[in-house]
Amino acid sequence: MKFSSLLILISAIVFSCRPARKVQKIDTAISKIDTTTSIVVNDKAAVDSFAGIREVYGKVLAKRIEFKTFSAKVRVGYEGKDGGDEATAFIRLEKDKAMWLSLRGALGIEGFRVLVTKDSVKVMNLLKKQVQFRSIDYLKEITQLPFDFSTLQDLVVGNPVYLDSNIISYKANANNELLILMAGKLFKHLLTLDNQDFKVLHSKLDDVDAVRNRTCDITFGSYASGGGRQFSTRRKISVAEKSKLDIDLEFKQYSFDEPLTFPFNIPKNYKVK
Repeated sequence: MKFSSLLILISAIVFSCRPARKVQKIDTAISKIDTTTSIVVNDKAAVDSFAGIREVYGKVLAKRIEFKTFSAKVRVGYEGKDGGDEATAFIRLEKDKAMWLSLRGALGIEGFRVLVTKDSVKVMNLLKKQVQFRSIDYLKEITQLPFDFSTLQDLVVGNPVYLDSNIISYKANANNELLILMAGKLFKHLLTLDNQDFKVLHSKLDDVDAVRNRTCDITFGSYASGGGRQFSTRRKISVAEKSKLDIDLEFKQYSFDEPLTFPFNIPKNYKVK
């Protein structure tokens, strides 16, 4: 696995690359949805005047998963332009501080150990006895997204990313889903919630810049409840711009707020690449 491919994997555990396909514009998508309730607003001043919209946004924020630590075992399946494979990722996360990953192949052999902080990415290749160091900004370069540590940890625990309080419309459809359209500086974000318990079902981000036409599509499923949290154990993520990147994640085990360690001792005989 190349170092750049590994960092793509870190940024959302795994991305695969295929030729980009044309993606349906978010405004077209939301206009075609049959609804029972619809409020459409054209400017921020009007948005602020609607208490209902503020209430909806509050419910979105209230569903965010709060935690001190998180650990998980995740099955990762991917197929990219250089081929496909499966791997297992063991993740340890301390909120706003550090994320540790151990990546293992089909035979359970540890190939990579990774430590991500708010400032840096450190990678040990245990098979080649090499270590590499990068700034956290490198994730932005390879994903072509405004990607930082907070975004990464939200992706891992299942919180929606790139939320914006500028809600320009919301609609309830016949499938008992609530669709919320937000407009940020970089993305239009169509968020789909369960209209009963407001858990996130789907997140679709379209680039405001029509020339770049970046999109990110995240589906959340197989929710499990415990400790006052609803946690999505199955997720599919696709990112498209010039190429299309796909993710398939299955969380086999997970836990919150348990003591964790982040072992990352670099052997003296490892070469810096």
